[in-house]
Amino acid sequence: MDSFQHVNNVNYYRYAESARVNWITNFAVHVDPQHRQAWEELMTPKSKGLIMRSLKADFKFPMVYPDKISVYHKLRTRPEGNPGPSSFYLDCIVLSHQHRRVACRLEEDIVVYDYQAAGKASMPDFMVELFQQTWSMQETARLRARTRIWELCAAVERLEKETWDRPGAVEDMGNAKKSA
Repeated sequence: MDSFQHVNNVNYYRYAESARVNWITNFAVHVDPQHRQAWEELMTPKSKGLIMRSLKADFKFPMVYPDKISVYHKLRTRPEGNPGPSSFYLDCIVLSHQHRRVACRLEEDIVVYDYQAAGKASMPDFMVELFQQTWSMQETARLRARTRIWELCAAVERLEKETWDRPGAVEDMGNAKKSA
């Protein structure tokens, strides 16, 4: 908490950083264990690593203590190119459990950096391949969710038509008195 009695804005950057490290670690441990060491080295200055080029935050409302959060990352764009691209973009949200809504949205621009050559480098092939698979899964999930939303909207419209768009339908305005 800061002097204004809410979570200081710099903490959102820390939340995003911790979640991003966990996101990359998840690839190393659960998704692509055959390249585990290479994924883990991306989080160190040994050879190729990841450096934040820019980080933009859009604060939605001030969170206050106590609250619990969840932080989620997704690829903003499909990584493409040959050789692999030298950067990638992530969208991040910090979700307040207490308020059940997004407290902050962040945009991250991350560069693959070669510490030995002291300059940016192409994304390793295994990373490009896995990010392309991740992008495809994200798009499939997005389309599935969008389809479900439109199905729900259509169901609500049908329900409204069945109950309101009929002769003699009267809206109950919630008045305590009943008219005679």
